[in-house]
Amino acid sequence: MGPRYPLGADVADLPNVERWRPLVNWVLIIPHHIWLGLLTLGAWFVSIISWFVIVFTGRMPETWSDYLVGVLRYQWRVTCYLYAWTNVYPSFNPVAGHVDPGDYPAVLYCARPVERNRVTVFFRAIMAIPQFIAVYFVGIAASVVLLIAWFAVLITGRWPQGMRDFAIGFVRWQIRLTAYVLLVCDEYPPFSLEQ
Repeated sequence: MGPRYPLGADVADLPNVERWRPLVNWVLIIPHHIWLGLLTLGAWFVSIISWFVIVFTGRMPETWSDYLVGVLRYQWRVTCYLYAWTNVYPSFNPVAGHVDPGDYPAVLYCARPVERNRVTVFFRAIMAIPQFIAVYFVGIAASVVLLIAWFAVLITGRWPQGMRDFAIGFVRWQIRLTAYVLLVCDEYPPFSLEQ
């Protein structure tokens, strides 16, 4: 096993899920998706400016990096609630910073890059293309798994463990790819669903 990726995301196991959750979680999360959309617009703006700053200076201001990780953490928490991986409704206050405070069952943490690689930052959009292709095809399988799991949770009140692990791994991969594209991490994301 190689070194761990600098961005990790995990969620505490929820033994039972209320059977009504698959029917209404998507409605309960609508305000969060609106807020997340606005935060994501800000993240892309910060990322575009950061691209120029890193290419010319070799550094990203820490507050910008903290904001980007905060948006990713908020996305992770909203997604975990949407899919009933946790039953704790997320706060509308995204927690910025590379260290997760541990105040929510879904955690996302990221090691702050010490040195930035200007060359990989310069070619970041091109380098991410294979990842986008892989995530697209794995996403098709994840959509099928999520649909089947929706019925399983509705009927049994439990996430089938293999399906849960696959879906969490897929979303984790998406978050890592987003972090790579947003210039939070310089390490190329692994083609993996593992932690």
